[in-house]
Amino acid sequence: MKSVLQSWGIFIGCCLAWEAATRAAASHYFPAPSTIVATAHELWFSGPPGQLFLTETALDNILPSLGRMSVGLLISVVVGVVLGFALGRSPTARAYLDPLLQLFRAIPPPTMVPVFIVLLQIGTQMQLATIVFATIWPIMMNTTDGFRSIEPLYLETSQVFRLSAAQRLRLVLIPSAMPKIFAGLRLSLSVALILMVFSELMPGTSNGIGYLLQDAYAVGDLPRMWSAIVLIGLLGYLLNMVLLAVQRRALAWQAGAQRLSAD
Repeated sequence: MKSVLQSWGIFIGCCLAWEAATRAAASHYFPAPSTIVATAHELWFSGPPGQLFLTETALDNILPSLGRMSVGLLISVVVGVVLGFALGRSPTARAYLDPLLQLFRAIPPPTMVPVFIVLLQIGTQMQLATIVFATIWPIMMNTTDGFRSIEPLYLETSQVFRLSAAQRLRLVLIPSAMPKIFAGLRLSLSVALILMVFSELMPGTSNGIGYLLQDAYAVGDLPRMWSAIVLIGLLGYLLNMVLLAVQRRALAWQAGAQRLSAD
């Protein structure tokens, strides 16, 4: 509780300092936090209770952005875990594919946006392709490392107990690699949020948080632009907290095993 209070105390102190500095500067380009919060509430969170207080603007832009990010991340998890398992458990596959994968991994994802626009045109498919290309690498590489670094004793024990291939996968391989998979997923979550916004900044995009940000900048509505920036940061914080809660629940057995080994 003391740590939580200290953290929130620092946050509140920074917000108060920001408020005082912006009011003293009286700059059009840096509105006060109170102005940003009021603008965000009016734009997105002043809707009816039946819509969870979300306005039409929020429903038409925030939800599509989160939907695209979730679908792109889900595709990356499925493909990345499958490829990571194959690479982690097969030295032959790793030897043949690793140079090619390292080459594509080194390409900055924003440079692939023009390619995706040519292939898929501007729209949801292009945005999904951008998110998937950016987020699949942390998941796949961490999954590969997770399956490669499984304790040999676990595999020997599974052979002694004559576990089938499916049982070995479900009871030994996946649980052992799960910490590394979650580490890759946390990295990919932040990257997905960044690329979600970046893909929505492209001309021709019709909705999304990035579209709202670009539109506010184009018309010079600085409070609306800053409220979109703060919203992106808030979403990143909340999504990371949700993922941490899921990770703690999924890896609860690991904490118990560590306590037993310590005893």
